[in-house]
Amino acid sequence: MVARLLLARHGQTEWHTENRYAGSSDVALTEEGVRQADELAGFAAAAGPSAVFCSPQSRAHRTAEPSAEALGLPLRVVDELREVHFGLMEGRTRDELAASDPEVVARFLADPVTGAFPGSEPPGEAAARGARALRGIAAEVPGQTVLVVAHNTLIRLTLCELLGIPLETYRTVFPRLDNAAVTEIAIDGTRTGLLRLNQPARTRYWTT
Repeated sequence: MVARLLLARHGQTEWHTENRYAGSSDVALTEEGVRQADELAGFAAAAGPSAVFCSPQSRAHRTAEPSAEALGLPLRVVDELREVHFGLMEGRTRDELAASDPEVVARFLADPVTGAFPGSEPPGEAAARGARALRGIAAEVPGQTVLVVAHNTLIRLTLCELLGIPLETYRTVFPRLDNAAVTEIAIDGTRTGLLRLNQPARTRYWTT
């Protein structure tokens, strides 16, 4: 039986205005991020998922909490949904790194897989754990719809892995996921379908 997963990126964090790479760093939501979490809860209340899962990082946990509360469901934390660690780029902006090491940034922009930032989690490994996590969730909830709150880069890499899209194109095929926006996929064993992409939480949920 097909499981539907509503994948949501966490709300805006304190580093978003500077476009600073958070990765494995623990960064709090802004007031706007808290508002977005509440907006996602309204979307979830209309969609009626049977379970709510999230990354262990506080920005994802805080984003998922209002949805779980609105639905009267426990919040289930899945460690494999954590964001990719960005190594040398962690806590920096691209401009900051480019000022000291422009070749590292150029390699990343040319190919974010072979040119991944030094010390970062290999994108292929991140994509594999993300896909493993989502397939595991789907196997638990056949025939049901669930909400999963995670992170920008992890979700994009995982979508490529699940949909058979080359990982090195993740930044162009999926150029951005907005904060608290919803991407819906259907998983049936090893098969995955993309049902909607980057839908703002403020819009009405509809079934397909």
